[in-house]
Amino acid sequence: MPGSAKAMAVFTVGGLVMVTAYSVTLGNNGWLWFGWVVLGLLTVGVVAARGT
Repeated sequence: MPGSAKAMAVFTVGGLVMVTAYSVTLGNNGWLWFGWVVLGLLTVGVVAARGT
């Protein structure tokens, strides 16, 4: 996995941790989860594109 894809994957996992912490402390926010899902799909797309 190239450096940019790896950085994006790390950022996505960090985002998951932050969204989960936010949801636990302040309550659920659907827009944060939606944003994280979009970021996750973008990350999967970048990793798949870089893999070929």
